[in-house]
Amino acid sequence: MYSANHLASALRAASAGRGDATFATDAAGGQVTTYAALWAQAEGMASALVELGVAPGDRVAMQVEKSINGLACYLGTLLAGAIHLPLNTGYTAAEVSYFLTDAVPHVFICDPAKLDMLTPVAAVASVAHVLTLDAEGAGTLTDAADDAAPLQTAVPRGADDLAAFLYTSGTTGRSKGAMLTHGNLASNAAVLRDLWQFTEDDVLIHALPVFHTHGLFVAINVTLMAGGAIILHRSFDASAVLAAFPKATALMGVPTFYTRLLDQPGLTPGACAGMRLFISGSAPMLLDTHLKWQDRTGHTVLERYGMTETCMNTSNPYDGQRKPGTVGLPLPGVELRLADADGNPVAAGEPGGIEVKGPNLFKGYWQMPDKTAADIRPDGWFITGDIGQNDADGYLTIVGRSKDLIISGGYNIYPKEIEALIDDIDGVVESAAFGVPDADFGESIAVAIVLERDSAVTPDAIMLTIAPLLARYKHPRAIHILQALPRNTMGKVQKNQLRDQFATAP
Repeated sequence: MYSANHLASALRAASAGRGDATFATDAAGGQVTTYAALWAQAEGMASALVELGVAPGDRVAMQVEKSINGLACYLGTLLAGAIHLPLNTGYTAAEVSYFLTDAVPHVFICDPAKLDMLTPVAAVASVAHVLTLDAEGAGTLTDAADDAAPLQTAVPRGADDLAAFLYTSGTTGRSKGAMLTHGNLASNAAVLRDLWQFTEDDVLIHALPVFHTHGLFVAINVTLMAGGAIILHRSFDASAVLAAFPKATALMGVPTFYTRLLDQPGLTPGACAGMRLFISGSAPMLLDTHLKWQDRTGHTVLERYGMTETCMNTSNPYDGQRKPGTVGLPLPGVELRLADADGNPVAAGEPGGIEVKGPNLFKGYWQMPDKTAADIRPDGWFITGDIGQNDADGYLTIVGRSKDLIISGGYNIYPKEIEALIDDIDGVVESAAFGVPDADFGESIAVAIVLERDSAVTPDAIMLTIAPLLARYKHPRAIHILQALPRNTMGKVQKNQLRDQFATAP
């Protein structure tokens, strides 16, 4: 039934013939969704999308709260042969406008509470249909799926056909649509399932958002490929996640999850007795967090390294030494090298630009051939923009990032977007946004600002101006007024000096 659809068939195989097996338990209400119910809903949604004119290769964009029906829509989009485009629920209407205009989806699905605000945005972007889906799984999308006859045969899609777009920020302020294929997602999930030894007996605590690689293409795809189950948390609440430990076997999270769990008095070795694996990624975990977690639980967190364009690249081993502060070894089938700017390998033990290639490597950036050509070398190596260093055992440590990327709470934030908004404010000469260490989020955003002479602009006024235009996770936590920004002899702002200066500032 799904055999001609590369990714859908791979995701369905482990649960075929096990329709009564549990796929998800809702952490809030305890409702159980079986595999049969999940895929039946996906087939209904696929049929509804096809009836709306969705054709193979069309984009289906979603900005909805996390729900089982939202996951079913992801699967239904695959069954319909279309391209899944999840959008961060924190994006403002102005931000959503860019993505819809750039991707031109045939269908856009949003929260009913935002329908009036986003319908005009979708119209300007020439979106053919706007549907709704709320956090309880209700809306016009679900109504259409319930009324449609289930799709009997998945639309054929091969390994090289596109399955998803994920937008990643660009240093120019323009987000880039990373085009991920059926083969990219299927191969990466299969490798992670085997490497991390997920089986149908596993129950994963799922408290991540599902609009980026970690929560969707790692957590959900790996679970589906193993035929396991999830406990679905709409968002991360440390006490609720800790309470789920006795019913689960694994947790995937960002460092913030672990720092907040460490604040729970009930975190003990006994509470973790049934858990076999704790995984962290999307941002570096501080060594102090690693050590405290080992001391409190008896478990060593497994860190891994990935990105939007490649899904996962490396992982500490399941069996074998997990080295805190490193992101482990290249995944089976993934090649990784440390190179200079010209692509020449650096000397052993020296830091270099991380470059990767393999079946996980994306197809390129949507409608940006020049950027694709700049980031993927003619011989197939992808320039990640990260700087790494290998130890004597081949374990990789991320030692820096190019382009001044800020990672806060697992979210990628590029300073240019924030700076552009601040620089437009009357009375501001220029600004520089940068990341500073934060024990909870890994990094928080700080901004240094130079004002015009006699300007009365205040940090509070700046925040009031930019806050409505930025998703909350992009809001600066500190704004510093300076006489001038530090620059080198070429005039380039030295953000490393700003980071050093304000690393411990309140």
